[in-house]
Amino acid sequence: MKKNGRIHRILMWIFRYLALSVSVAVLLYILFSLVFSTEEERRLQKENRLYGQRYQEIVRKTGLISDVIEGLKEKDNDIYQGLFKADVPSAEDGARPQLVAISDTLTERDYVKGTASASALLMEKARSVDAAFEEVFALAARSRDSIPPLSLPLKDYSFVQTGASVGLKYNPVYKLPVQHDGLDLVAPQGESVYAAAKGTVSSVKMSRKGLGNTVEIDHGNGYTTRYCLLGEVTAVPGTRVKQGQRIGTVGTSPSLPSPHLHFEVRRHGEVCDPVNYFFASVSPEEYARMMFLAARTEQSMD
Repeated sequence: MKKNGRIHRILMWIFRYLALSVSVAVLLYILFSLVFSTEEERRLQKENRLYGQRYQEIVRKTGLISDVIEGLKEKDNDIYQGLFKADVPSAEDGARPQLVAISDTLTERDYVKGTASASALLMEKARSVDAAFEEVFALAARSRDSIPPLSLPLKDYSFVQTGASVGLKYNPVYKLPVQHDGLDLVAPQGESVYAAAKGTVSSVKMSRKGLGNTVEIDHGNGYTTRYCLLGEVTAVPGTRVKQGQRIGTVGTSPSLPSPHLHFEVRRHGEVCDPVNYFFASVSPEEYARMMFLAARTEQSMD
């Protein structure tokens, strides 16, 4: 009996010794981990700090890009409405890519996985944009006369030649604001004027009053263009003309000596701003300057 008791005490002592040794070892490991880092841990911590510094800059740039995209959406809708009198084809918003939040617990694999997920969503958005463009092109190609007049009626045109566009403009003759239904394009007298798109010459009017000698071309799909204050007229009513075909020359206003072309665009009889149709004929910089001058010029030339 005494022998069994002695063995039990020895076993209990051994068990306590082992338990104490394991506890001390775990405690020492924890303390060592808190104080000392491995080379791999130090590398990952350094990368996390670097990502943290870049994250705020990425967030700021993302906000700026979002603002620019919203502005482009509004401008795109205005142009699309002006050209096709319809809303921009809608692409489903779907899920938006989210930036991976910076955290000390994230590993390099987490960042790679988050970036891949965001890239996949962006590619999906890009495919939806491509689909929207295909819908636009399909709409434009629905009939051979469905493409709007997108070319300039003058050659070698510079933005500085842009005058007043559509709206209430100060009339130099009446000395008060008058509705202006076209765009004044300043050019030397005698400079050639060209058809903005293919179509049929629907009318030619020779006059010394109002907008003077005028040529009107029907482009189909409800689009018509008018070329006013012409000098020489070479267009013949009822004939077909090609885009860029010469139809006359720049003349002068019956009431003012300043030579310029008064150019109008209409769709189903409704006045359109011609500036909205020039983006395909000039560089983005020239187009932006043309729009600025057309909007800021308060006095018409006719």
